[in-house]
Amino acid sequence: MEEWKTYKYTELCTLVGGGTPKTTVPEYWDGNIPWLSVKDFGGGKKYVYTTEKTITELGLKNSTTKLLEKDDIIISARGTIGEIAMIPSDMAFNQSCFGIRAKADLIDPHYLYYLTKTKVAELKKASHGSVFDTITRDTFDGISCELPDLNTQKQVSQLLSSIDNKIELNNRINHNLEQQAQALYKSWFVDFEPFKDGKFVNSELGMIPEGWQVVNLDSLCSIISRGFSPKYSNSTTDIVLGQRCVRNNMIDLKVSRTHTPKNLGERALRQYDILINSTGMGSLGRVAQIYFKPERMTFDSHLTLVRAKSSILEMYIGRNLLSRQDEIENMAVGSTGQTELPRDSVKNMSILYPCDVVLKQFGDCIRAITGRIQSNLTENTELALLRDKLLPRLMSGELKINDLTC
Repeated sequence: MEEWKTYKYTELCTLVGGGTPKTTVPEYWDGNIPWLSVKDFGGGKKYVYTTEKTITELGLKNSTTKLLEKDDIIISARGTIGEIAMIPSDMAFNQSCFGIRAKADLIDPHYLYYLTKTKVAELKKASHGSVFDTITRDTFDGISCELPDLNTQKQVSQLLSSIDNKIELNNRINHNLEQQAQALYKSWFVDFEPFKDGKFVNSELGMIPEGWQVVNLDSLCSIISRGFSPKYSNSTTDIVLGQRCVRNNMIDLKVSRTHTPKNLGERALRQYDILINSTGMGSLGRVAQIYFKPERMTFDSHLTLVRAKSSILEMYIGRNLLSRQDEIENMAVGSTGQTELPRDSVKNMSILYPCDVVLKQFGDCIRAITGRIQSNLTENTELALLRDKLLPRLMSGELKINDLTC
């Protein structure tokens, strides 16, 4: 490794601090500038494209927040340390993060992103704080980095980026497929477009095709139940899902935990089960359907399981609940911070019950779509494993690009 040189991390980049405009000044908020907090990025995705909040030019000018530019890096520095992403366009950010800007004469920005990912464990180990774990500028200064020449850096980052780009493409395809599935649901069961030439009758949900019914959700399900309080353990492979696993209409296994297994009975999750976040403000009401076949997997007491009585109902009930997340959120009871979704409220939700022929046709269409979604998710898991296997070996010089191309 004679051609590699050793640097302090802070010699390779400029660290940029963030900030928050005053929340009491409305003129600082809801502008055109994306404003990042830790909740907006991470989870293995290379780029962050959207933010929950935005600020105005006035908010940017009158606060300590700064603008990050294309191919800058953001890393969480307080509480949850080490979540990391690259910036695709100008974005501001809060004080719980650092912006990282590569010194282009020394390091390729994409190589710096991947190098930083390999340093997260060191950063976490060096963190400190009485309330929240925190990393500071001095923390970065204590990180040592071995670096090849710029040409080698670009070859390495191009290889790793090609994997991340394929993952991102699959994510975009899945987003479009989800939109197609929801559009199909709306066309059939909200706008009734395929059935407009038939006879309609009045119901509590308005005019519906003749022969269809309005029933309670409970009558179409074999189980609607909250989960249990697990005994977490790192010594098993039995997975328990929590509220963090239900996001963007999907199940995210990366944030699941393992537990000491119990006799799960009906709470052993099955393919096409539906999970609803059921505790607390912010995430309560989120819905996801399980497209894969779970193995030794269950869910905790902050989630509600909805399982259809028959396979003909699975995709229809899943799409129905996915389209009603705002309604479910508004069913919460309790005080701020202690809100709960009553199980009986879920059971008593009114739902349209179409005829079996329509349910089968719709289910076949949606299964084809969700099958493609799950195939892409499976490929993403394999790609991420490959990337994470190559990453430390390429960054240390143990593996050379030529070793992969010869």
